[in-house]
Amino acid sequence: MKIALVHDWLNQIGGAENVLEALVELYPGAPVYTAMYSPERMPDFYREWDIRTTWMDRLPGIYAHHQKYLPLYPLAWGGVDLSDYDLVLSNKSGFCHGVQTGDALHICYCLAPTRYLWQFEHYIAREGISPATAAALKPLIRWMRRWDYAAAQRVDHFIAISTEIRERIARFYNRDSTIIFPPVEVNRFEPASNHDDYFLIVSRLIPYKRVDLAVQACTALGLPLKIAGRGRDLDRLKALAGPTVEFLGYVPDEDLPDLVARCRAFIFPGLEDFGITPVEAQAAGRPVIAYRGGGALDTVVEGVTGVFFDEQTVESLSDALRRFAEMSFSPAACRANAERFDRAVFDRELATFVEARYDERARRTIGERT
Repeated sequence: MKIALVHDWLNQIGGAENVLEALVELYPGAPVYTAMYSPERMPDFYREWDIRTTWMDRLPGIYAHHQKYLPLYPLAWGGVDLSDYDLVLSNKSGFCHGVQTGDALHICYCLAPTRYLWQFEHYIAREGISPATAAALKPLIRWMRRWDYAAAQRVDHFIAISTEIRERIARFYNRDSTIIFPPVEVNRFEPASNHDDYFLIVSRLIPYKRVDLAVQACTALGLPLKIAGRGRDLDRLKALAGPTVEFLGYVPDEDLPDLVARCRAFIFPGLEDFGITPVEAQAAGRPVIAYRGGGALDTVVEGVTGVFFDEQTVESLSDALRRFAEMSFSPAACRANAERFDRAVFDRELATFVEARYDERARRTIGERT
């Protein structure tokens, strides 16, 4: 079976790239098609892959400012012809599902329907885009939505990373999907024999992560909070923080497991499509205090591995922290729940899904010829 992997862009590391790395290991030797690739910004081992870029890779400044070229992605991906392959597996949050596949089987692992288009109002608020600019962009957004929807209709099968994303695929694309959770390296983490008293956040410090809620709630309640991560929201968060809040900055990967295993609980105040860090916390035996929405609804078991709060407000989170203080949680139960999302589970479920859909296609093709 001749396989092609498709990924939106390679100029930053995040959850999408974790999935891509797993796909490359599952299907070694398959070329990776991407809009653009900056080797200097990616891990060195990516240089061993067969990475094939579009003409967008030659555009000035695209590695640092790829969002500014938003209108060009449909044009670039629409010109990529992968019809010589048997299977195309796209790993999509942007536009890469728009490749031309001909008779090839196209399975899309959907991290999210394109946020810039389908959640435009939320996106412009998050990025601080002016009302005048937003108004000017709306005709373009309407055209791109039509393109994006049409591209989604050409996909043979969608896989969603969470219940939230499955619902968005149905709402925006009018397509059904199967949930296969993203891979989490559960075995990087393990429960500690005891824990300290601090609460923990590990996150990029940008507004939509809502770290401000935890800073203000822990400050008001006098609770110790450690925050690992950096980002453009740091100064604002420091201005909100009291003496019980500590900003750790960047924490190396090798130091994270111990930091997580020793926390009293992990706080997850944002709304995420999936959210790997709450799973990692549970893998380390620690409960999670999470906003009731998005991927946390799939990964946190209320009363067993964590506590939810219902509104993204300081008051709602503060109430959850008070409730948490009266509860107890089993590290073994947290760990057992995390193991549902282990990398080995992802590998097995994805490979099984792909093989089954490919066999179905082959049987149908044979039936049509006889």
